[in-house]
Amino acid sequence: MSWPHPCCAAGGALVYVGSYVIKSYSNFDNFLQDKYTFISAGIIIPVGVVMFIIGTVGCYATLRESKVGLSFFLLVILAIFAAEVAALVYGIIYQRRIKGDLERSMSDVFLKYDGENSDTQAVDYLQSQLQCCGVQTYLNWTTNPWFSSINNAVPVSCCKGNNTECTGKLDQLDLLNTRGCEGMLEQLLQDVMSYALLVILGFAIFKIFGTLSVCVITCKVRRGGYQSLDA
Repeated sequence: MSWPHPCCAAGGALVYVGSYVIKSYSNFDNFLQDKYTFISAGIIIPVGVVMFIIGTVGCYATLRESKVGLSFFLLVILAIFAAEVAALVYGIIYQRRIKGDLERSMSDVFLKYDGENSDTQAVDYLQSQLQCCGVQTYLNWTTNPWFSSINNAVPVSCCKGNNTECTGKLDQLDLLNTRGCEGMLEQLLQDVMSYALLVILGFAIFKIFGTLSVCVITCKVRRGGYQSLDA
């Protein structure tokens, strides 16, 4: 009879996870042409809200031993379980597409770097946050038109930390991050999606046991109802 209480907490957790995924991906959405990840997050956020509300209804129905309330609660839980499975499938599909998505888009964004536009801000944010430089390696900048336009230097966002002596010149390699951004961003996005998928899977399994619990309670309430009528 206490199962619906965790349902409220689970709803809040799913809303948090969905928001976390959206926030993490939106920080780097300039490099993502496809938005499949938002499908999963777009599913689990409303599911979490519904779970929180329905959890309260389930608590009330259980305490009142309402056959109608418990039956409605069971149907909603089954619908939520189906939505979580859908989010899980979409997440797995998108996780396999992350690498291809980045390969198609990152080079294009880096080529648009001019020191002023929105793509410039996205690249600088990426390089400073992940402490990386270039797409596959810092040498990618040598084929970028911007590189030759500012006396053969990489952006200062490639510099390690907040080193004021770093000018972006390639003769200062000890002051530059030399690892490329593509592999690091791919790993970050994979980790975020894996975390979300594990949480969704965990709550989907939780729903299976919860559904069985509600079924047992509903059956007991029905048997109890029949006994009172016979009396």
